Amino acid sequence: MDSCTGSRGTLMTVRFGLLGAGRIGKVHAKAVGSNRGATLVAVADAFEKAAKDLAEAYGCAVRTIDEIEKSSDIDAVVICTPTDTHADLIERFSRAGKAVFCEKPIHLDAERVRKCLAVVEETGGTLMVGFNRRFDPHFAAVRKAIDDGAIGKVEQVVITSRDPGPPPAEYITRSGGIFRDMTIHDFDIARFLLGEEPVSVQATGSVLVDPEIGRLGDFDSVSVILATASGKQAVITNSRRATYGYDQRIEVHGSEGMVAAENQRPVSIEIAGAKGYTRPPLHDFFMTRYTEAYANEIATFIEAIGKGTKPTPSGKDGLLALLLADAAVKSAAEGVTVKV
Repeated sequence: MDSCTGSRGTLMTVRFGLLGAGRIGKVHAKAVGSNRGATLVAVADAFEKAAKDLAEAYGCAVRTIDEIEKSSDIDAVVICTPTDTHADLIERFSRAGKAVFCEKPIHLDAERVRKCLAVVEETGGTLMVGFNRRFDPHFAAVRKAIDDGAIGKVEQVVITSRDPGPPPAEYITRSGGIFRDMTIHDFDIARFLLGEEPVSVQATGSVLVDPEIGRLGDFDSVSVILATASGKQAVITNSRRATYGYDQRIEVHGSEGMVAAENQRPVSIEIAGAKGYTRPPLHDFFMTRYTEAYANEIATFIEAIGKGTKPTPSGKDGLLALLLADAAVKSAAEGVTVKV
């Protein structure tokens, strides 16, 4: 999808303001800039050089967040600012009548998320939360195979997600911990594939990669088991280190078969020689691995604006994933299975 239509079926362009010009902001700028149904009008960032560099790259203006909020030439915003600013910005721009796409999470506190979603509801706002993996073509194909009945009834989901290396210590201190920062993506994908809401969470965590992460009160290696009321299971494995690249795999086992999405590589070839078979390395991180996913989710957001519908993943999806993360934190800390 690369365009959207209004209620009368005419082609329209959604005019975007980008809040945050950091790593993920650049990813979303590319997604907006490559969509024929969108134009990037302005970018805001606390670091002036970052905003200027991104604005020059996409031929747009540099404005403050206050200016973007009041701009009549902006229809929607993409929020890529630090997590502790997300809820406030969602409320501000919902009240300003602008559609909001916000990177996960909405906030690290579930009660604050609920209050934020209440404002979105009161204002009739449009909010989409950035769980990009739902829009990955390979993961989406797994969901389609499930919907088509190719594997019968879903019984077990296995999700492997490992980063190539740990983030800096400064990031750990404001991330909310691995369950709320990293595993939250996998909680959303588990819900997406199970087709039922998990009712219990069993989690364990270790520090195997970087002692500094443990000193800061977090884990770098975790495993989680989710279970639904009917007994369906999802097993999630996360690590902050994978020496071989960005490891992203899923497998769904059903009553009549199995469907899996393998790791992706920038180049999909295989070389055979006297010493055996070799393949190119994996993608180095999310910026390249999920390029299509980011483009597809922005396209979905644009289409929802054009049709006047509510996009998914919604704010509620963001809340439910956070509640699973909160349960995992409690489970790992206390060594108990936590009911959700």
